[in-house]
Amino acid sequence: MQMVKKVLFVLTVSWLAILVLMPKEELYYKLEEVLDKYEVRLNEAQGSEGFFSLNLKQVDVYVKDIKVATIEEVSLFSLLFYSSVEVRSLRVDDSLKNIVPEETEIAFLRHSILSPWKVSVEASGSFGALSGEIDLSAREVHLDFNESKKLQMLKPVLKKSEKGWIYETSF
Repeated sequence: MQMVKKVLFVLTVSWLAILVLMPKEELYYKLEEVLDKYEVRLNEAQGSEGFFSLNLKQVDVYVKDIKVATIEEVSLFSLLFYSSVEVRSLRVDDSLKNIVPEETEIAFLRHSILSPWKVSVEASGSFGALSGEIDLSAREVHLDFNESKKLQMLKPVLKKSEKGWIYETSF
């Protein structure tokens, strides 16, 4: 019994050490490097690192050197077996307001090792609320718009169902 306690203690301490000492900012820079291949650049005003998280404030999103959106705050949280990204107050540039919803108040993306090929998505904003998932193995996105507000610009790409409007695509 003593051996089991010692092994569990060592595993717990090792797991906590990995989480606390994980190079969160370096992982973020690696993400920027990967996005740069697609000509997407992020420019944050301020970043802070916590024990299990990385918080970025005033993030400007550029695609092909054109500013397309501003995000007030992004929080990345990881426990290795569970990770989440929280985006607060995403506002698109004025030139894109006719194509995509103007503001997303809050969005959550969650991933767990219990379902390693799925990422759950929840968001609310000027378009109402949506929930759905991204299937990484099938390379598909499925989003259900639960409350429809100001969806006129999205209606050409949405499908009508019994529950409301649905967005489906492959990547």
